[in-house]
Amino acid sequence: MANEKQQQPGSDLVTTEGITTIADTVVRKVAGLAAHEISGVHALGGGASRAFNALRERIPGATASAGQGVSVEVGERQAAVDLQLEVEYGVAIADLSRAVRRNVITAVERMTGLQVVEVNITVADVHLPDEDDSAPAETGRVN
Repeated sequence: MANEKQQQPGSDLVTTEGITTIADTVVRKVAGLAAHEISGVHALGGGASRAFNALRERIPGATASAGQGVSVEVGERQAAVDLQLEVEYGVAIADLSRAVRRNVITAVERMTGLQVVEVNITVADVHLPDEDDSAPAETGRVN
């Protein structure tokens, strides 16, 4: 067993044969998708970024950004992630944060090989159940 050593995240990215570089956008998307997988996360981003994303979704051919509400710092072997969340009303925020943090770390380390040194979470808003009902129904321009 002395020959078996546990592989550290990031150790496969910088080798004697070359360096693998992971772009910030890749880490941002992986982290955003991993955060969305957790029940209780309603949306990512603050009010302004969510409003901008809603406008962008109305443009034909445009898609929502998986990295909305996510900022990252990526080095050769490590990454740090900052998330802005809108949570569902009634969810225990401390428990939700632990689950999001664990899922983001697992997904980023597994997919990129980078060691995640921290995941900072800001709860920017709480989604109330009646907010979906209070939005005006979208109708066509001509009735």
